[in-house]
Amino acid sequence: MEQAALCPRFEKGMELLSKRWVGLVVFQLLSGPQRFCAMESALSGISGRILSERLKELEQAGIVNREVYPETPVRIEYSLTEKGRALQPIFNEIGNWSDKWVEL
Repeated sequence: MEQAALCPRFEKGMELLSKRWVGLVVFQLLSGPQRFCAMESALSGISGRILSERLKELEQAGIVNREVYPETPVRIEYSLTEKGRALQPIFNEIGNWSDKWVEL
């Protein structure tokens, strides 16, 4: 059987989503807007520097929105854009697949 050529868009999408921590950051934000410290504690093992890098990359990709509230002290929340929320069915299917095939 001949292997089909990879679509450049699929390749670029996989490159972004398969980067370490990206999938877990997106999954964490599927439950709603969160502050940096809440995400950092929920994602045990990620460093603040890496979380910050991943959030910036996802923001540049149009997947994450960064909202700054001019309060004292300043409050910053991260949420998924429409593009980011469109990943929900994919993550649901990964969850279904994991339940069936991944052993702990």
